Order: sequence, then C-alpha cells, then structure tokens
Amino acid sequence: MSLSGSPLSRRNFVIATSVAAAGGSLLLSACSSGGGGGGTSDSGGGAAGTADYSAVTIGTADDSTGPAPEVSGARKGGTIHALGPDDFSHLDPQRIYFAWNSTAANLYVRCLTGYKIASNGSMKLVGDLATDPGTMSDGGRTWTFTLKDGVKWEDGSDLTVDDVRHGIERGFASFTTEGATYVQSALTGTSDFRSVYKGPYSGKHLSSIVTDPAKRTITFHLKTARPDLNYTLAMHSYGAVPVKHDTKQNYDKDPFSCGPYRIKQHSVDKSMTFVRNTHWNPATDPIRTAYPDTFAFEFGPEALQATDRLIADSGDDEFAVMAYSGVPAERIQKVLGDADLKARTIDGLLSGLYYYAINCRRIKDVRIRQALNHAWPLQQIRTIYGGPSAGDYATTILSPDIAGRQKFDLYGKLTKPQGDPEKAKALLKEAGALGQKIVYTYPQGGNDVYEKTKVVIADALKKAGFDPVIKPVESTSYYDQVQQIDNQFDVMWFGWSPDWPTGYTILQPLFDGTTIANGANNVSELNVGWVNSDIRQDAVITDPDKANAAWASLDRQLMQKEAPIIPETYQRRYYLYGDKVGGSQFDPLFSAFLLYKLYAKA
Repeated sequence: MSLSGSPLSRRNFVIATSVAAAGGSLLLSACSSGGGGGGTSDSGGGAAGTADYSAVTIGTADDSTGPAPEVSGARKGGTIHALGPDDFSHLDPQRIYFAWNSTAANLYVRCLTGYKIASNGSMKLVGDLATDPGTMSDGGRTWTFTLKDGVKWEDGSDLTVDDVRHGIERGFASFTTEGATYVQSALTGTSDFRSVYKGPYSGKHLSSIVTDPAKRTITFHLKTARPDLNYTLAMHSYGAVPVKHDTKQNYDKDPFSCGPYRIKQHSVDKSMTFVRNTHWNPATDPIRTAYPDTFAFEFGPEALQATDRLIADSGDDEFAVMAYSGVPAERIQKVLGDADLKARTIDGLLSGLYYYAINCRRIKDVRIRQALNHAWPLQQIRTIYGGPSAGDYATTILSPDIAGRQKFDLYGKLTKPQGDPEKAKALLKEAGALGQKIVYTYPQGGNDVYEKTKVVIADALKKAGFDPVIKPVESTSYYDQVQQIDNQFDVMWFGWSPDWPTGYTILQPLFDGTTIANGANNVSELNVGWVNSDIRQDAVITDPDKANAAWASLDRQLMQKEAPIIPETYQRRYYLYGDKVGGSQFDPLFSAFLLYKLYAKA
C-alpha cells in the first residue's frame, strides 16, 4: 500500500510456499500475510474442505463481544506441540510483519480490530480491544474507537487507551523499522514520518492521536484519507504495549501479554513455551478460545522431518502440528494418497497470487500482452508444481480472499489452461509482431522448479509465434534486478501477498504509475492515466461495498484493457497434525494453523 507516493514495502519477509512435487519452495514476494481460502476439520478429523474461499465482511458491536464461539467437541487442558523450522524473528508487536511471527502473536497480542474467523474460513472484521470496528468521519480522515472495559495485562493491570496509543507511537521509534508503516504515513502525510515524529520516548505524544481516558476513546486524525484504516489496525504492528512495562529494544525478548497466553520460557532457536494468561477475560475477546494449558514450540525441524514425525504419530507428536512449513514435495503424494493421513491434514489457498509481470515499458502494444496471456501454459506449469494439489489456476489479479472480488476468465485459461497458440498468433499477426522476441526471467538457484517451467514456457511461446529468450537471474539478487526501472526483461516471474483483504492492497502497489521507482513493486511499470486516476478515486470511497465493487471493476478493466500481467496460480498449502489434536483449522490470514482454536484430545 502506498501513502504519499511511497511503494508498499516488500521488506525482508518472503513467504516460502511448499509446492507439491516441485522439489523445493517458491517465494511469494511482498507482504506479511499469507493465507487465502481456509479449510477446517471438525474435532480434528476429516480433511479440510476448501471449495469455498474466505469471504470478508465488516462486523458490528454485537459481533465484537466475547466470548468467542466454542469449537465443537473441544476440551480444556493438555499441551499442543508446534513444530517450526525457525525461531520467531521478532516478538515485539511493532517489529512484527512476517506471517510466522504473527502466528505466535495471535496468542498474546491484541489490536483495536481483528478478524473473527468462522469454521468455514469466512472472516469478519470486528473490534478486538475496541467495542466495534470503529467509526469513520470526514471522508476517512478521522477514525474513533472506544476501548472495551475489563481488558487486563498479564500482571492484572488495566489495559488503557494510553497503552493503545503507545503501541501506535512506538511504530515511529528508531528500533521498530521492521513493522508496517501504513498508519504512521497516514497520520503524518509522508513516508518520511520519522522526520515528523520520533516516537514517545522524548515524552511527547503525536498530536494527530487524541485519547480520552474517561470515555476510553482514541481518535486518529489522518493527513491522508484511509477508509480502510480499521483493516490496517488489525495488523500486529499496531498492537497495544503497556506504557509502564515498555523496555524499548528489550521488549522484543519479553513482551507483555493481553491475550489468552503469555510467554513462560524461551530458549533461542530451540524452544518457546506459552502458558495461560490468567488475567485474560474471554468475555472481552470475540476471536480467541483458549483450550490447551500450554503451547510448546520446538524450533529446528524442517518440513520433511516434521512431516515424517507426524506420519509416525507417536509420543508428544500425537499432540503436534506443523506450525509453519507445509507438507513438502517429497511427501505430498504419500500424505494425500493415504486416507488416514489425509484425514489429519488441513489445507488452504495462500493470499495473493503468483504471476508473470509484463514489462509495459518494453512491450507497449496491448495486443502483444494479450497474446502472452493466451499463450501461457498454466496447465503444464501446474503439472510441474504437482497438479491440482499445488493450487488453483489464477485468472484475475485479485485473489479469491479479497473482499468483493469477482471471478472472470478473459483469456480462456479455465477452458484452455494449456494455452491457446492460435488466438495468440492471431493477435500477434494483427499487431504486426509475429516473431516478437520475449526475454523471460526467473530466479535461478536452489530450486529446480523454474528450470523445468522455463522449458514449457519457451515451448508454448514458440508455438504461439514468439521468439523466447531465457535469461535467469541468481535468486539472491532476483528482486533487486527485476525491480530496476531500466531492466532488460519482458516477462518476469513475481508474486504478491496483500496486508489486508481489500483490493487497494494489491492494485495500488502493483499498478499505480506514480509509484514506479527502483526497488518498487510496480514491476510491470504500468503508467496509464485512467488507471492512476481510478486508483486515486477508489482509494477514498468510504462505503466498503462500493469500494469493493470499484476495485473488482478495476481488476477486470486492467486485464481487459492493459493486460499488464499473466496470472498464474493461487497456491495451496497442506499441513499435517497429530491424532490427538482437535479443532484444526487453516488460518486464512497467515497460512498456518489457527492455534487459538486447537485443543488436546483426552
């Protein structure tokens, strides 16, 4: 998302996605969230159903009251073991952006708003610390939230509006550069927000945030209208932090909890234990349940090792889940081909999509870009990824989890996913471009998937009348090179995951011509007046339904009139869990288990 012209930062977080039978992992560029469609296994049994995608709506004050809905068959007590390849890189909410860190943050961080996730994976934006999803005025420049009564920190002290404000203001500090920056930019009107305010440690508050402790209200006066600020404030980067217990840089090692669990033990790179926060009041929490007494994280097991342990299903592993890495290529067919193992999986689609950016600076004729869409061999590519278990064909820019997204298939990819060389060739002929050279690039090194897909891509392009030239880039410098304005590539493999599920968070960073710069994410370098204008207009529509409809309309028009990308896949991820784990459900936000819905069976 861009505020005051700055591009949505990819930061240093890339979402690694297991690709069935593909011999490695793909990297989805961009944002914190993983997640998309969600499946659930009631009481821990039965494979996840993922035919339905996550629907997103905005809830009411009634939806924002606790306790959270009970999980069918759940019981209190016991320990859930979580296996992950790496330790959490950050625990301080203002330094959390990566999806893996957010999976843990769900247990101890609370924000003004959050997502109430139903058993079918549908999401409702509700008040978490706030009594409702907020009140907007002044065309999205002013937002007011009222804090719930009775929310406590882990020491039993009251959580106040000053603590909420403190969490927001800490995002301006010099040591919290890893977190999101949307709210800071909106409050100051600049991406260089630290030149305006340097955080709360000088004793000064930001004048654009006003609190009323007596009324328990906090009001944001924005320099930039943000009709979807209530979505933004659900990011853990804007979680509350107690003024009295803020240890600045050291807070990252031992954060205070206002959620259902608190950190009891942390052995860096080895283990972490969460136990109950006895001062958490479920009556204030519409989102989280708290069945296990303990969550025990074990860091180190890679995807293959974790999968084999859960296939064996013995000892503590009967109570274990794959906390981040999905079932890898080497085991996906074994897991899905065994009815008992498949019954112990959840799966879901990741948010965002994989796609191929077409360099509109170099390929100026839209007919050539449309021909590329017709020619592209989605079926052959997905077969290399592992077939249908690897995900769904993408035909739109907006992924299925985005609010208001409308499905369409302008290039016949669902009927001819192998590509339509004749239609492509006809467009090239019309454009006088038969034999058009296409320089295609992909990240090379550490993953043979792209070495295989380049072959089917080149073959499809030749059949469609193109002259393909393959120029891979070493994976560690891949993003740096394709994000250069003067790069010499025509088609570039890329991926994008939004920070919250509205059209703005995909279409603006990827296609707003005003954001074109070295290092920016408009890799297609599309800079078209009507698109830039539509983005500016749609971004300030205050009615959520009208805004969602506008983004869906722009999605279709972009693909129809400009064809700046070739959508590829909405990736799917599978996870295994032990036989004694109940309440398993895919998290449509962070592409992992919804830890707070799990329980240990007797």
